[in-house]
Amino acid sequence: MPERVMIVGCWDKKIKEELFQSRMEELASLVYTSGGEVVGTVTQSRPHPDARTYIGIGKVEEVKRAIHACDADAVVFNDELTPAQVRNLDKEIGIKVIDRTQLILDIFAQRAQTREGKIQVELAQLMYLLPRLAGQGQVLSRLGGGIGTRGPGETKLETDRRHIQRRMDDLKQQLADIESHRESYRKERRKHHVVQFALVGYTNAGKSTMLNKLSGSDTFQEDLLFATLDPLTRQITLPSGYPALVTDTVGFIQDLPTTLIAAFRSTLEEVKEADILLHVVDASHPEVRAQMETVEALLKELEVDHLPVITIYNKMDMVEDPLLLPTDKEPSLRISLLEEKDIYRLLERMEQVLKDQMTYYAVSVPIADGKAIADIQQYTMVMHEKMAKTTERYEIEGYVLKEHPVHGTISKYKMNS
Repeated sequence: MPERVMIVGCWDKKIKEELFQSRMEELASLVYTSGGEVVGTVTQSRPHPDARTYIGIGKVEEVKRAIHACDADAVVFNDELTPAQVRNLDKEIGIKVIDRTQLILDIFAQRAQTREGKIQVELAQLMYLLPRLAGQGQVLSRLGGGIGTRGPGETKLETDRRHIQRRMDDLKQQLADIESHRESYRKERRKHHVVQFALVGYTNAGKSTMLNKLSGSDTFQEDLLFATLDPLTRQITLPSGYPALVTDTVGFIQDLPTTLIAAFRSTLEEVKEADILLHVVDASHPEVRAQMETVEALLKELEVDHLPVITIYNKMDMVEDPLLLPTDKEPSLRISLLEEKDIYRLLERMEQVLKDQMTYYAVSVPIADGKAIADIQQYTMVMHEKMAKTTERYEIEGYVLKEHPVHGTISKYKMNS
């Protein structure tokens, strides 16, 4: 039976009310994703959170009455609480108090499937916990008490800062070893000049569904926040027959906890290796602009905002007024992943943007030089080819990556313009 959860938010009037309501709806979605059930909502408008209890003692009394009325098991606050606020709220409210950051960490703990993902989540949880150690037993056990009680648990948090610091150092070393293996794979990709697209976007925008549609694979996809945590890479074929890789990445979210960004930096490095980013946008979401800005800010933080980006407005079948969508993002594409023709349109746009990063060539190769013909066909994007029987030569036109070794062969047989 799901835990009954009361959600609480504090609205600073410097932000639009619609954005605040969107954040509260997002918090409810996070609770649902973690396995809880929202049974009540309490909000407060104030210029800044109360230092002692986040919402002020009068509002705390209102929360206590609401908890009693709806028989809630836990309270989730739509912000990251300070250690003092957590202690005071624990004392005043008397049931489990969780903040937004811990809730997101809780979801990541559920979603992690690979060894790397599990290590990253535990490291993020410990980074969150360390500054909150204040000597109280209840604080030490907080990560054992999220919704569904996932997390490192009390057995790994049983003593003091030194124990936690040692564990963090050990996890960082394990991540460094995994990162070194990942880097060797990246070197192989770079050595063979494999083109890579990376799917980025707000959580639940449809990235995993897009990866499945593009590659024909069957990765996990569900209408939940953070359905994909571990990065997945699949091979696809563009309309010309040119092969490429597409990597799915963890979804972004407003105010993504800094501990998560730090712990998942090695995973997010996959984005840095991409040639082109595919920014997947839920075009039907009421806060589409705010979500896009969140993603763009995180890409800037990751120092990948210089890469070419195709903005893909997904879920167009659910959009009531397409005129409200941003028009300043080019290249862009409006699609519904439910339409097969839209998948092909997406592949065509990906190929066109890739061609813009490549160099056009036209060659005439003697039929006798089979290796040169094979290399050009394998390593370039062939657009036209024909065999001229009268000259016994193979004429090929296409596009090639600017620094690919096959340029040597192309130069040898380049046609006069």
